[in-house]
Amino acid sequence: MPEPLILDGLSKRYAQGPFVIENVNWTFAPGTVTGLVGPNGSGKTTLLRLLSVVAYPTAGTIRYGNLDIHAAPYQYLQHVGLVYAEPGLPQHLTAVELLQWIVRERGQWTDTSPAHIDHMLDQVLLDERRHNLIGTYSSGMLQKTQFAAALVAKPHLLLMDEPFRGLDTESGEAATGLVTNFRDEGGLVLLASHAAPLVEALCDAVITLPMPSAGP
Repeated sequence: MPEPLILDGLSKRYAQGPFVIENVNWTFAPGTVTGLVGPNGSGKTTLLRLLSVVAYPTAGTIRYGNLDIHAAPYQYLQHVGLVYAEPGLPQHLTAVELLQWIVRERGQWTDTSPAHIDHMLDQVLLDERRHNLIGTYSSGMLQKTQFAAALVAKPHLLLMDEPFRGLDTESGEAATGLVTNFRDEGGLVLLASHAAPLVEALCDAVITLPMPSAGP
């Protein structure tokens, strides 16, 4: 079952620079979508990097339920789907092969997995080019593939940085519908986006991150 995500005294600074995030205490509940907004440099991407265990906090902890995510990253990431602002997908695989790998790596492969993968790619509107190498994809196709990859293993938590970048109107509406359905089924979503109308329509709550102080 999905668990709450708890930020307790979370702070992050790089080297001796100012704190990008300082003493944050937030709890995000399952069944909600929270938008992270703020100017460039306010810490949106840094926060998502911490939540996806790409970066480590300077102080404080992040817990998923009772699990310290930085103490048990592999266990935590089994529950997580990720959509990055700059996708780094393997160019030598097709979208189908990527999703197959994810489902197998999560230990979820069954006889119905091929049909599930095709259905997932249908939902993000990735057409017959799903069998082409990812290295040939447009930015919109890459973003669709990221959405499918994030959701295919049925995670409990979605972390998304600029998830609607590169999507046309139809694809953006399809992606919004997927996020809404995920939330309605009890999933927990955190997303950072400059697409203000989509954030307002999609999110149950919005957190505005301030610019960090200029001090050391």
